[in-house]
Amino acid sequence: MAHNPGFLKLVNDAKSRIREIGIDEYQRMVAAGEPHILIDTREESEWHAGHAQGAIHLGKGVIERDIETKVPDKTVPLVLYCGGGYRSALAADALRQMGYQQPISLAGGWRAILQAGLPVEK
Repeated sequence: MAHNPGFLKLVNDAKSRIREIGIDEYQRMVAAGEPHILIDTREESEWHAGHAQGAIHLGKGVIERDIETKVPDKTVPLVLYCGGGYRSALAADALRQMGYQQPISLAGGWRAILQAGLPVEK
Protein backbone atom coordinates (compact mmCIF):
# COMPACT_ATOMS: atom_id res chain seq x y z
CA MET A 1 0.00 0.00 0.00
CA ALA A 2 1.33 3.42 -0.95
CA HIS A 3 0.99 5.91 1.88
CA ASN A 4 0.51 9.64 1.57
CA PRO A 5 3.51 11.90 2.28
CA GLY A 6 1.85 13.69 5.19
CA PHE A 7 1.09 10.38 6.89
CA LEU A 8 4.64 9.12 6.34
CA LYS A 9 6.06 12.34 7.78
CA LEU A 10 3.91 11.91 10.89
CA VAL A 11 4.95 8.26 11.26
CA ASN A 12 8.66 9.00 10.75
CA ASP A 13 8.46 11.76 13.35
CA ALA A 14 6.86 9.33 15.83
CA LYS A 15 9.51 6.71 15.04
CA SER A 16 12.22 9.19 16.02
CA ARG A 17 10.92 9.04 19.61
CA ILE A 18 10.03 5.37 20.07
CA ARG A 19 11.68 1.97 20.01
CA GLU A 20 10.96 -0.17 16.99
CA ILE A 21 11.95 -3.82 16.72
CA GLY A 22 11.83 -6.34 13.91
CA ILE A 23 10.20 -9.74 14.03
CA ASP A 24 13.54 -11.47 14.76
CA GLU A 25 14.08 -9.37 17.88
CA TYR A 26 10.49 -9.99 18.95
CA GLN A 27 10.97 -13.74 18.55
CA ARG A 28 14.12 -13.50 20.70
CA MET A 29 12.10 -11.68 23.38
CA VAL A 30 9.49 -14.43 23.37
CA ALA A 31 12.09 -17.22 23.38
CA ALA A 32 13.89 -15.58 26.31
CA GLY A 33 10.64 -15.31 28.22
CA GLU A 34 10.91 -11.54 28.52
CA PRO A 35 7.72 -10.21 30.07
CA HIS A 36 5.65 -8.04 27.76
CA ILE A 37 2.11 -7.45 26.58
CA LEU A 38 1.40 -7.88 22.88
CA ILE A 39 -1.18 -5.37 21.63
CA ASP A 40 -2.94 -5.45 18.27
CA THR A 41 -3.73 -1.86 17.27
CA ARG A 42 -5.58 -2.72 14.06
CA GLU A 43 -9.26 -2.13 13.35
CA GLU A 44 -11.81 -4.49 14.88
CA SER A 45 -12.53 -6.11 11.49
CA GLU A 46 -8.83 -6.86 11.04
CA TRP A 47 -8.65 -8.33 14.56
CA HIS A 48 -11.62 -10.62 13.92
CA ALA A 49 -10.09 -11.86 10.67
CA GLY A 50 -7.07 -13.11 12.63
CA HIS A 51 -4.53 -11.95 15.20
CA ALA A 52 -1.37 -13.05 16.95
CA GLN A 53 -1.95 -15.64 19.62
CA GLY A 54 -2.00 -14.09 23.07
CA ALA A 55 -2.46 -10.52 21.84
CA ILE A 56 -4.99 -8.15 23.32
CA HIS A 57 -6.95 -5.81 21.09
CA LEU A 58 -6.79 -2.06 21.57
CA GLY A 59 -7.39 -0.47 18.20
CA LYS A 60 -5.62 2.74 17.23
CA GLY A 61 -8.89 4.63 17.60
CA VAL A 62 -9.36 3.72 21.27
CA ILE A 63 -5.97 2.78 22.69
CA GLU A 64 -5.35 6.12 24.38
CA ARG A 65 -8.80 6.02 25.96
CA ASP A 66 -8.64 2.41 27.19
CA ILE A 67 -4.98 1.55 27.85
CA GLU A 68 -4.88 2.67 31.48
CA THR A 69 -7.80 0.37 32.32
CA LYS A 70 -6.36 -2.64 30.47
CA VAL A 71 -2.70 -2.03 31.38
CA PRO A 72 -2.40 0.17 34.48
CA ASP A 73 1.32 -0.70 34.99
CA LYS A 74 3.19 1.89 32.95
CA THR A 75 6.52 0.07 33.36
CA VAL A 76 5.63 -3.16 31.52
CA PRO A 77 6.97 -3.48 27.96
CA LEU A 78 4.18 -3.12 25.40
CA VAL A 79 4.80 -4.57 21.94
CA LEU A 80 2.32 -3.01 19.54
CA TYR A 81 1.58 -4.18 16.04
CA CYS A 82 -0.71 -3.15 13.20
CA GLY A 83 -0.77 -4.20 9.55
CA GLY A 84 2.73 -3.04 8.69
CA GLY A 85 4.18 -0.98 11.55
CA TYR A 86 2.84 2.49 10.84
CA ARG A 87 -0.21 2.80 13.10
CA SER A 88 1.61 0.95 15.87
CA ALA A 89 4.40 3.55 15.75
CA LEU A 90 1.85 6.34 16.16
CA ALA A 91 0.18 4.47 19.02
CA ALA A 92 3.54 3.80 20.71
CA ASP A 93 4.38 7.49 20.56
CA ALA A 94 1.01 8.41 22.09
CA LEU A 95 1.55 5.88 24.90
CA ARG A 96 5.02 7.29 25.50
CA GLN A 97 3.44 10.71 25.92
CA MET A 98 0.98 9.20 28.41
CA GLY A 99 3.84 7.97 30.59
CA TYR A 100 4.26 4.39 29.40
CA GLN A 101 7.96 3.68 29.75
CA GLN A 102 8.45 0.87 27.22
CA PRO A 103 6.11 1.10 24.24
CA ILE A 104 7.62 -0.79 21.30
CA SER A 105 6.39 -0.84 17.71
CA LEU A 106 6.79 -4.07 15.75
CA ALA A 107 8.16 -3.26 12.30
CA GLY A 108 6.30 -5.15 9.61
CA GLY A 109 3.35 -5.76 11.92
CA TRP A 110 0.80 -8.42 11.07
CA ARG A 111 2.50 -9.24 7.77
CA ALA A 112 5.77 -9.96 9.60
CA ILE A 113 3.93 -12.11 12.14
CA LEU A 114 2.39 -14.19 9.35
CA GLN A 115 5.64 -14.46 7.37
CA ALA A 116 7.48 -15.63 10.51
CA GLY A 117 4.90 -18.35 11.05
CA LEU A 118 4.03 -17.20 14.56
CA PRO A 119 0.88 -18.72 16.07
CA VAL A 120 -2.32 -16.89 15.18
CA GLU A 121 -5.94 -17.24 16.19
CA LYS A 122 -9.35 -16.08 15.01
